[in-house]
Amino acid sequence: MSVDFEAAKDLMLREARLLDRTRFAFRFGDGTATAVLAALTPYQNEDGGFGNALEPDLRGPSSQPVPVEHALAILDEIGRFDARIVGLTCDWLSSVSTEDGAVPFVLRTVADGPHAPWWEPTGRGSLNPTAGIAGLLHKGAVAHPWRTAATAYCWNALPENIPSLGQDDTISVVTFLDHVPDRARAEEVFSVLGERIRNELVALDPDAEGYVKMPLDYAPRQDSLARRLFDDATIELHLDALESRQQDDGGWPITWEPPSTAAVSEWRGFHTLRVLTILDDYGRLA
Repeated sequence: MSVDFEAAKDLMLREARLLDRTRFAFRFGDGTATAVLAALTPYQNEDGGFGNALEPDLRGPSSQPVPVEHALAILDEIGRFDARIVGLTCDWLSSVSTEDGAVPFVLRTVADGPHAPWWEPTGRGSLNPTAGIAGLLHKGAVAHPWRTAATAYCWNALPENIPSLGQDDTISVVTFLDHVPDRARAEEVFSVLGERIRNELVALDPDAEGYVKMPLDYAPRQDSLARRLFDDATIELHLDALESRQQDDGGWPITWEPPSTAAVSEWRGFHTLRVLTILDDYGRLA
C-alpha cells in the first residue's frame, strides 16, 4: 500500500483551513515560514493567548491552554519561535496559572462558545497541556518565568500522577520528557511511564476501533523517547495500517465527533497533514 499524495494534496486544497494549507506548503512544497506565521497570528488574542478555533473542538474566541500548545507546535514545525508571539503567550500563561505553576486543561471561559462536551473546566492545574507547552518551550530555547514554574510543577506532579494519566495526558508528558534539559531525570521518569504506555495505554492492534492511541501517536517521530517502546515490526505494521486508512477523497478519517461541520473539515485537514508528516518522518513518502 502506498499513499496517493496527489489526492491528499487535493484534499488539503479543498477542505483544509488556510493555516493548514500554509503548513502543508511549507512541509511539502515551496511555502514559507512567513506565510505560516501570517496564517497563525489571527488566532492569537490581545491577551496573548490563542483561541478562535485554533483547536477545532473549541469554537469560541477565548484564549485557552490547549490552543497555545497547538500554536507552539506549529512554531516548532517552521523553526520560528517568534519572540513577540511567544513572549505574549508566556505572559498570558502566567496570568492564568494556578499557584503550583500549572495551567488548567480548560478555562471557564470555554462557556463563551460552542465546544465538544468533554471540555469541562475544573479550576485545577493539569499536566495536560502544561507538560507539552513546557516541553515545546524548552525545545525552542524560550526562557520565561512561566517555563521555570511549569517545569518545577511537572517534576513534582509526575511521580504521583503517572498511574492515572490518560492517553492524551501521556502524549503531553512525553513531549515534556523529550525536550526537558535534565536528561537523566527524564529517562528515570520515562522508564516508569513507558511501562504504563506499553501495558495500559496503547492499542497494538492496528484495527482497534474507537478513540484509542496507537504506537505512532506516542512516537510520531523516530527521535522520540517513545519510539524505543515498540520494535521495528510493530512500527512497520502501524505505518502500513496508516497508509491503508487513506480515504477515497484523499484524506484520513478522525475517530471522534467534532462539535460542528466546520470542525470536521478543519480536523480532516489537520489530521491529514499530521499523517503525511508521520509517514514522511518514517521514510514512507520518499
